[in-house]
Amino acid sequence: MEYVITSSALTKKYGKHKALDGVDINVPSGAVYGIIGKNGAGKTTLMRVLCDLQREDSGEYTLFGVSSADKKIKNERKRIGAMIEKPMLYPDMTAKENLRIQAEALGLPSFDPEELLKLVGLENTGRKTTGRFSFGMKQRLGIALALVGSPDIVFLDEPVNGLDPQGIVEIRELILRLNREQNITFVISSHILDELSRIATDYCIMDSGRVVRQINANQLQSSFRKCFDLTVTDTKALSVALDKMGLPYEIKDEKHAVIYEEFKISELVSNLSASGCELLTVHEVDESLETYFLELTGGEDNA
Repeated sequence: MEYVITSSALTKKYGKHKALDGVDINVPSGAVYGIIGKNGAGKTTLMRVLCDLQREDSGEYTLFGVSSADKKIKNERKRIGAMIEKPMLYPDMTAKENLRIQAEALGLPSFDPEELLKLVGLENTGRKTTGRFSFGMKQRLGIALALVGSPDIVFLDEPVNGLDPQGIVEIRELILRLNREQNITFVISSHILDELSRIATDYCIMDSGRVVRQINANQLQSSFRKCFDLTVTDTKALSVALDKMGLPYEIKDEKHAVIYEEFKISELVSNLSASGCELLTVHEVDESLETYFLELTGGEDNA
C-alpha cells in the first residue's frame, strides 16, 4: 500500500505539556482519513504539524517544540490545501476576492474562482463581504480556499461545523466526489462521528496526544460487536437480569437498553418474568463508531 504521510514517534510540546506524544500514523494515498478524539486529544495539533511538515521539502525535520530525537516523518513534497481550526478570511473582501488572493499566493494569477464558489454553494454571494457571512458560509469558503490549486492532500478541521443538515450532505458529497474523481487524499477531524463514518476509509483514534488505534473502515465494521436494542417495562429489573446472565449492556432510559452480545431470548424472558418485567421489543442493530470510540477511550466527552 502506498502512503502519502508516514510519521514515527511524532512529538509536539508546548512548554512541558506534550500535545503529541509519540504519534505513529500512516495515511494511505487516496484515503479519506478521519482523526477522532475527545477535546484536547491532540487532533488539531496533529493536523497542523502534519500540514506544516508537508509544506517543507522532503526529508526529516525538526520543528519548533518538536524534539528531533522524538520525531521522524517521511514525506514527499505534495500540493496541499488546509482549513484548520477556522478559515483565515479577509472580512472586508468578497468570497471571490478571498479566493483570488489565495490563488496569487500560490502563484496562480489567472485563477478563475467561479467553479470553486459553485462547488461549495457560494456562487450567489456577489459583493457581500465575508465579514457578513454566516458561520456556515465561512466554513464553505474555508473549504473552497483549501481546494485552490488542485491539491493532492487536503486537511479539513471540523469541515461541517455550523452547517445545516442540507449543507452537511452537500459537503459530504463534495468530499466524496473529489476523493473518487480526482483522487484527492483528505485528512479530516470531526466530532460528528456519525457523519464521519459515512465518508472515512481509514481512522486514527486519539486520546491524550497518543494514537490509540489506526483502523480502516472494513476492519472497523468487522470489529463491531453484535448489538440488540430492547424495550422493556422496567429497565431496573432488566439490569438485574442482565447482570445475572453476565451480559454487557447500556441502559438508555427507563424503558430502553442496548445489549452488546448475542443472548438467548427465552432465558432473558424467564429472568424478567420472575421480576414482573415484560420484554416488549428487541431489534438487532449495528454498533456505531461513537460506541466503539467511547469503548476505546472511555468517558463521554465530546469527540
